[in-house]
Amino acid sequence: MDYFFEHLLSEFQLPLRNPVLVFSLLLFIILLSPILLRRAQIPAIIGLIISGVIIGPHGLRLIGERTMESEGSIKLFSTIGLLYIMFMAGLELEMNQFKKYLNKSLSFGFFTFAIPIALGYPLCLYVLHLSPMASLLTASMFATHTLVAYPIVSKYGLSKHSSVAITVGGTILTDTAVLIILAIISSATHGSLDFAFWVRLVTSLTIFSLIMFLIIPKVAKWFFSKLDSEKSSQYIFVLSVVFFAAFLAEVAGVEHIIGAFVAGLVLNRLIPHNSILMNRIEFIGNSLFIPFFLIFVGMVVDYKVFFQGTWPLVIAGILTAFAIFSKWLAALATQLMFGMSKIERQIIFGLSTSHAAATLAIIMVGYDEGRGILDINIVNGTVLLILFTCMTASFVTENAGKKLLIQISENSDLDHNETKLRNKHIMVSMNELQGNESLIEFALLVSDPKVINPLSVVSVYPDNDKAELMIRKSRKSLEDIVKHFSGHEAKINTIATIDHNLSSGIARVSKELVTDIIILNDSRQMSLIKRIVGDDRDHLLDVCNKTIFFCQLDKPAVSYDKIVLVTPPLSELEPTFNLWAERIIRLGKELSINVELYGTSATFERFQKVGVANKLDFSAKLIEIETTEDFFLLYTKSIHNIVVFCSSRIGSVSYEPLIESFAQKIEKACPNNDTIFIYPGIEAENYYSSYQDISANPISAGVETFQKITREVGNIFKKSDVENEEK
Repeated sequence: MDYFFEHLLSEFQLPLRNPVLVFSLLLFIILLSPILLRRAQIPAIIGLIISGVIIGPHGLRLIGERTMESEGSIKLFSTIGLLYIMFMAGLELEMNQFKKYLNKSLSFGFFTFAIPIALGYPLCLYVLHLSPMASLLTASMFATHTLVAYPIVSKYGLSKHSSVAITVGGTILTDTAVLIILAIISSATHGSLDFAFWVRLVTSLTIFSLIMFLIIPKVAKWFFSKLDSEKSSQYIFVLSVVFFAAFLAEVAGVEHIIGAFVAGLVLNRLIPHNSILMNRIEFIGNSLFIPFFLIFVGMVVDYKVFFQGTWPLVIAGILTAFAIFSKWLAALATQLMFGMSKIERQIIFGLSTSHAAATLAIIMVGYDEGRGILDINIVNGTVLLILFTCMTASFVTENAGKKLLIQISENSDLDHNETKLRNKHIMVSMNELQGNESLIEFALLVSDPKVINPLSVVSVYPDNDKAELMIRKSRKSLEDIVKHFSGHEAKINTIATIDHNLSSGIARVSKELVTDIIILNDSRQMSLIKRIVGDDRDHLLDVCNKTIFFCQLDKPAVSYDKIVLVTPPLSELEPTFNLWAERIIRLGKELSINVELYGTSATFERFQKVGVANKLDFSAKLIEIETTEDFFLLYTKSIHNIVVFCSSRIGSVSYEPLIESFAQKIEKACPNNDTIFIYPGIEAENYYSSYQDISANPISAGVETFQKITREVGNIFKKSDVENEEK
């Protein structure tokens, strides 16, 4: 027994050497880091790097330098993650958008590449006192950028806007040019830049290009066509191509990441973005290989140098400031050249100012001890550069996106095509075998009577030993529901299915049915663990992009006196506003009750237009509020009202940090009222889903706290004013 404990303690001596234990530690970090940092809105890329700093040889020394540098453990996975990042960058590029705005993309690509290089090289050479080779490599790092903020414009429905398309096209050009420079620098470190070097480089790159662009596409196309049903074999083939391309690039005398990037370009057209194969490529990369690389980067960082003098801090400050300034200059030059608006310039600047994946790849190649081009100060400064540029990109893109949406909304009006709701199909999700009548009645009330097949009732159960028993019971219950509503003219479809969990099942079935709206029962009971990790509501919102109605309906619909609708500012700019607004208008029309809207005049005006466009007679009243918190100051409570709150998803145009707590306040303020919480759907096109783990939300915990304090103070004064008026 003593021997067992001694052996156990020896395994936990620092630094850890057991590869199994080290691997387990890293997996736990990959698992817990996003969960813990999501509440603080810290991007996952920063969280994983910080985790690497903490456990690395310069932090708590849980992992020592020998373990970190071992080819058979962390460094191998880190190399795979680096190749995976560059492969995904090539695989996810949208070629059609690039062709459409080719001329403007070429101009922006030139500006966003040339300006950082031209100004960054002398800055690094004469101010930071780097060597000519290190100055060129660092300047090329300024030129590259990662579209971290792209999910923001995608959620806002601006992915097709010209300014966004120009930025995406420019990204292709500048990243490709930077990789060419990296190839030259990498080759130059092994010899001089004489005539023989250029002959070898051109010859080897020509052979490499012929193999990759002529032979590999034909082989890949044949393989995918012959083994279309073997998804696992297809994934293994893709990985084989990536690593073979990386090997060929090294043989050609350039960096292996260039080979991975070219492999992504070659396979771009052969792997559809919405295919099962693409899903597997993204899942494995984002969940395993890429996090290993980010943790490894954190282990390299030596934070102690920041406390050994001012020079490391000066380097970090100069790198960050110039990276942001050079991208702003490139956006300004593009604006002036094509006569674009100020808001469009802000969109271009916001999307192009963030540095992440490619920046890390370039700096880590330059830091490689085999070359020694860059020192640890540049690596540390680059980590801070990534942090601040991602924050800046998120803030600028979010604000500019909202302004652009307002501008578009003011210059356009509702037309017939905009108000036409695709299939107008509602999916009612229910797992309880009893007490669902009120939910289905509500769904029928808000359905369009002209639609022949407006409603599907779905039950999802976990795939376990009791699955078959629950399916049989559910089908019997669903048959009773159909009989109960057999007198209604609308046809009700019923589906009982199984899935890994409720949220995934609902999301899957909603896609199969091409559903517009999902309606389901909502529980006001939430345990402590659910508040920390996230309840089923949060999980469903993560996996499903449909418009979702969370309903707490205990009273009969005929008992409602009024619909109290609360909308945050800019709700009318959400892409699915017309979708849910029409359903609320139909509810008021069917019940012959008024809609009392607490929101802005712009939201109310848009709400009325939806009713007019759909030829619905209804009565609505506006009670104007500046923020959602003002609702509690003006609302007169009544248990006969149904309270409808239009919430919003994180990152959407109408989202604000106080919305999440506001939903809980409504539940406390109106405990006896029936409530509906609406989460508008998003119509995002994930061209850059490889960067989904890199959160586009800013690190705004301090900003949120300041907003809460100022609004609470404002509410105190408003309450005082109301009391004085009453006296």
